[in-house]
Amino acid sequence: MKSKEPGRFISEKIRSAKKVLMLFLDGVGVGNKNPDKNPFFKTDFPALKFILNERMPHINKHSIRDNYVFYKNINATLGIAGLPQSGTGQTALLCGMNAARFIGKHFGPYPYSTLVDVLANKNIFLQVEISGKKPFYVNAYPPKYFDYIKNRKSHRTATTLAWTLSGNSLNDFRKLRKSEALSSDITGERWNNLGFPKIDEINPEEAGKRLVSFFKNYDFVFFEYFYTDHAGHHQSMEKATEELKKIDSLIAGILSSFNKNEMTLIITSDHGNIEDLSVRTHTRNPVPLIVYGEMAKRINSGIKNISQITPEIIKFFNE
Repeated sequence: MKSKEPGRFISEKIRSAKKVLMLFLDGVGVGNKNPDKNPFFKTDFPALKFILNERMPHINKHSIRDNYVFYKNINATLGIAGLPQSGTGQTALLCGMNAARFIGKHFGPYPYSTLVDVLANKNIFLQVEISGKKPFYVNAYPPKYFDYIKNRKSHRTATTLAWTLSGNSLNDFRKLRKSEALSSDITGERWNNLGFPKIDEINPEEAGKRLVSFFKNYDFVFFEYFYTDHAGHHQSMEKATEELKKIDSLIAGILSSFNKNEMTLIITSDHGNIEDLSVRTHTRNPVPLIVYGEMAKRINSGIKNISQITPEIIKFFNE
């Protein structure tokens, strides 16, 4: 990054002073400083380092706190034996409750049946609305996905369930073509390669700017990226570093139009995976909680696990 002061978004276009952009990165834990196993230490990630004041987190670097930066390694096991899974981890993250303890085990990749009511009634999108703010789930889905969920309603991720059970519609290719959503792979390259309805591809920096532009109409913007988890399962250092560099470029685009006095960027995950390529499975490692911007000054430093993130966001909106 060339400057310590990112560009400012045009304040008169902002609906209110409190804006939160949340990047949920599936399968991103905090590992050891070992470049042979951990892609975070294999190459450079300038945007992430900028946010964290040039201090890349690792298993022994537990926390960072400055005026506009809060970082902490937080627990994803939720006190339950076994490897954390996406169904329970994402429900805990989205609903602010210990989903693994609620059902007595880790479960995934989709939410356990008894968690569906929890996702319907306690999810962050609904809680944001109750706080008088407007949420937006950014990811767009192709026609094949809508056909799929008609036939297999039980096989839906925690995020799509939370959003739709709150009375909202998922974004489709029409929204994506109008730049009113974002492809789940960030750029749209995979979207086009899979033969979905044609869209214009963008680079990660443009995607980051688009995410911030949604603050013109929304207060809480949520983007989900699951290819980090895929890369961890493949145990490919090349693929893992490629995915993380794409995320870093996305963050750079966010920072180019980010006002840290009015906006907050939150980056976190549901469980570990990509940080230890010596194993094919998820890990029991902690996950990162990065809070950059206005909320970083107010977040409770005693936060310990992924189920405590949503309550902190709602508290921030209600202040």
